[in-house]
Amino acid sequence: MTASWFSPDFWKGRAKPVSSGGRGGAWFVDIEPPGMVLRHYRRGGMMARFAEKTYLFTGFEQTRSVAEFRLLGQLRSLGLPVPEAVAAIAWKYRLFWYRAAILVERIPNSVTFSDSDRLSDESLWAQLGQVIRRFHDNGLNHVDLNCDNILVTGDQLYLIDFDRCKLVPESENETDSAWKQRNLERLQRSVRKRCPGLSPSQRENLWQHLLQAYHRQPSH
Repeated sequence: MTASWFSPDFWKGRAKPVSSGGRGGAWFVDIEPPGMVLRHYRRGGMMARFAEKTYLFTGFEQTRSVAEFRLLGQLRSLGLPVPEAVAAIAWKYRLFWYRAAILVERIPNSVTFSDSDRLSDESLWAQLGQVIRRFHDNGLNHVDLNCDNILVTGDQLYLIDFDRCKLVPESENETDSAWKQRNLERLQRSVRKRCPGLSPSQRENLWQHLLQAYHRQPSH
């Protein structure tokens, strides 16, 4: 593997832009199954106007790509449903800045949560509540939990895109639940935005199934 793998041009026709979710800068790389996803790190919000693709460099170990690569390894070691990280890179840019990218294995035959043909199925929402609880019980604070970062494939659910996410120490996990509530509130806002095919009453009913399953899941 070389740095050229992190350029979509290297893959020519085998790299296809991801059409849903995110801020652009992601490609499906069509190689031997299961394939890969190439993602370039990009800012959102106001900061994107000034520095869309660059970040302050404080050392390679602190770069967003390396941090996410290591976190994915930790989450997989905990048995949590996440894709496997293939490789990560950070490029120094000028004197104080860097750009970054990551390659992860693609989840075969998956769609985003809001694109699932089971979206109106109460059992899918209950399953999602249980999955989120598993991550929370293991201390994972997913700061961008939204419909596009949840994949559905068959009877499995996966969480993806762990940029800026972190594992909360066990001592803090037991005493501070505010971050868990923020994760759920962010997801609920995403549901309202990304699931327009559901009526308000449907969304509320399905959301309650998610919450009931989330709170029923035993702590570890």
